[in-house]
Formats: sequence, structure tokens, C-alpha cells
Amino acid sequence: MIKRTLAQIADMANAELSSPTWNEVVMEGASIDTRTLEKRQLFIPLVGENVDGHRFVNQAYQKGAAASFWQRDVPNPPEDIPLLFVDDVLQAMQDLAKRYREQIGVKIIGITGSNGKTSTKDIVAQVVSGQFKVQKTLGNYNSQQGLPLSLFTLKEDTEVMVLEMGMSDVGQIEILSSIAAPDIAIITNIGESHMETLGSRERIAEAKFEITTGLKKDGLFIYDGDEPLLQDKVKDPNISFTCKSFGKTKTSDIYPLAIELKGDGTEFMVNSYPDTSLFLPVLGIHNVKNAMAAILAAQHLGMEQKVIKKQLANLQLTAMRMETIQGQNQSLIINDAYNASPTSMRAAISLVHSLKGYEKKILILGDMLELGVAEAELHQEIGHFIAEQEIDYVFTYGTLGREIAKGMKASKSNIEVQSYDSKTDIIEVVRPLLDRQTVVLLKASRGMKLEDLLEDLSQ
Repeated sequence: MIKRTLAQIADMANAELSSPTWNEVVMEGASIDTRTLEKRQLFIPLVGENVDGHRFVNQAYQKGAAASFWQRDVPNPPEDIPLLFVDDVLQAMQDLAKRYREQIGVKIIGITGSNGKTSTKDIVAQVVSGQFKVQKTLGNYNSQQGLPLSLFTLKEDTEVMVLEMGMSDVGQIEILSSIAAPDIAIITNIGESHMETLGSRERIAEAKFEITTGLKKDGLFIYDGDEPLLQDKVKDPNISFTCKSFGKTKTSDIYPLAIELKGDGTEFMVNSYPDTSLFLPVLGIHNVKNAMAAILAAQHLGMEQKVIKKQLANLQLTAMRMETIQGQNQSLIINDAYNASPTSMRAAISLVHSLKGYEKKILILGDMLELGVAEAELHQEIGHFIAEQEIDYVFTYGTLGREIAKGMKASKSNIEVQSYDSKTDIIEVVRPLLDRQTVVLLKASRGMKLEDLLEDLSQ
């Protein structure tokens, strides 16, 4: 993790140290929360809408902080403790992270997209760790504050860091890309997330494409070749970096020759290795696409086919992302309840539709949040989509979940569908259906907490 003297920190963050007395004091790591702050860390008192971190600077020092930033327009700075005066705490935090990244000289792989960021991050990190010492974004530290905190954990001997980049509005990915200066940038896809803020998929594509802002001139941009909005972006004659695509068809640089879904994962072949069968211990065609993005990144770093194959086979994804769990009576439960959008919802439903060897296919679906004024219509469209799939039962949870059921009924679907506002009621109706020929999908936005059902449905 970052370890520098306060004099060095002042230079890197464009700060002024309160006294030269503290020049040689060494800080190690950084924190924005006194509850988790450790000794010798730099405390970063971020200014929020409801809480001003400057209120906790004295507390941070009492817990052993080496120093703290202090924004110049905040009155009454404490005396006799090491302070680094800055014009803007967040900007100083980002400047410090950027300079530290430059000093370490690590290769950065930046990942963004409407869906699949975290899964792709996990897959890329797993594959690349077969040859390099790798770190990755911890948890969901992918924001304006989170990405710098991720960089502060960077060890001096790390060779590759995989960074997830999130956003809620235009301009945010540009800032993150400028801080991280990626050697490889990946856009997983363009979906409907943030439609409420940005208004259209075109605007979402523009915001995601900002990841190329900081991309090295000799870097590699990896993108979803099935997305016309991204295909148009890479036609710009002023682009100096290399562009490679992954997708379902031969129009992409890497594409699948065959895909077979199995009970314990997904077996597939790609045009890059036409004589080699690859295996992912997770389900889903969309995860094959994520894996192909990882293959392109690994190839760019000079990795050999046999190493890539081995690393894919040993993959472990972050929990609640296509997580397979043994359900009661030897049923199979697919827990994909970490998040949801129309794109990822269709992908998960398609997966259940494609699974062979199961006589009962059950969907437990909850609300997809943050979709804006078209939220009801987008949920109904999921209902129309389900009506075309081989599914036996659908149980919805939440107000918007009822719109899914409405869409199914409008499509005159013969699939049994019921809507509930109680998770207990869902458990009572689903549990008797579970046997070794049953597969159940849990899918909703994070706020719906569908994983609460697992304790009563699994063994």
C-alpha cells in the first residue's frame, strides 16, 4: 500500500504541510472512515451532503492517524497535529492516487460497462494472475472516492491492477480514467442502467467511452462487438490506440465457435484457439463474453494459451453473481441477486431457458431499480421476453415485479406467474416444487435483497 513521508504526500497531493516538523513522518495507507482507520494511515475528511469528515479529524489522530487532509475553506483547523492543507479534499485524494499510480509504474486494466463489470474484473484478474502479480478493486470501490482508495492499496511489487470504474453521470468515467491511466480499457456492454439520469443508450455509450480518455496511446481498447453504439465509436480516425472486439458473431475479433452449458459450468471454444476446449466453472453465455474480453487482455500481455485455459477453469466469481448453490431436495439454485438491469435480466433468463436436464424451471424475479420514467414499460418487456422462453413458473417480488407479470399476461403466456409482496409467501409456494429436476433463478436489483430467500430454499 502507499507508504510515503508527509513531505512527499504534500508534493504528490499539491498540499501544504502545517509544519516542517512533520516532514519525515511516514504515513502508510489511507482511510475515509475513522471506524475502520488504522494506525499511521492518512485520514481523508471528505465533505458530503450530510456529514463533513472534518468533524472527525481529531478523533482520527487520537486513533493513530499519521496526518489528515484539511480543506482550506473549512474554519478552525486543530493545532499541534499534522495537517495537509488543500483546496479540495476529493481533488487532493485523486491527485495523490494518480501520482502514486505513476510512481509504481504498474500496468492498469480498467473495466466499465452497464452490466458485468465485477464479473469481468474477477475473470480478468484470475486469468492474468497466471503470469503476473495482480491486484484488483476490492468490493465496489469503483467510484470517485473508491477508485483512489483502491489505488492506495497498491503494493509496490504488483505488476497488474484490475480496476472497476463505475458512474452515475457523464464525466465521471473520464475522471477515473485520467487518474488510472489504463494500459488496457474494457467496456463490457451498453445497457439501460442510469437511463434515469442520462436519458438514452446513446448518452450511456458516450459516458462509458470516456474510459478511453486516459488510455495510453499504445494501449488496447476491448469492447463489446455486438453493440452498434460502440462499433460507431471506434471508427473515429483520430483514435491512436488499438481496438479489439469480443462478441457472438464472426464480425468480432474473438467469438465463440461452440458453447455448452453444463450443471457445473460452461464449456466453450473460441476462434483464437479453435482446437481447444475452454471451461468456466460458472454459468451463462454472457460470462463467455466476459471471458473472451479477458482472453484479449491476456493475449495483449503476452500470455500463453495453456495458462489462460488453466486460469479460466479455476475461476471464482464474487458472491451473488451467477452463484450456483445446492437447493433443498438436490435442486439447483442460481443466485444472481447482486444487481439487475433489463440486459442482465434477459441474460439470466436465457441461461435458465438453455439449461438441459431440468424438468422444472423457476424464476424468482424482483424489481429492477433506477430505470427512470420508463421503468414500468421495461419490466413489462421482460414479461414479454419470458413468454417466449421455456420456463415453468415465475414468481415476482415487489411493485415493479408485478409489471413483469403484467407483461407476461399481455403476451398470453401459458407460464404460471404469481406476484408477491412477501418473501415468506414466495418461500412457502416454491419450497414444495424443489427436487433434483428443478432449477431456480434469483434475480433482482441489490436493494431487493432476494438472497434472503436462500436460507430457506438451500440445504
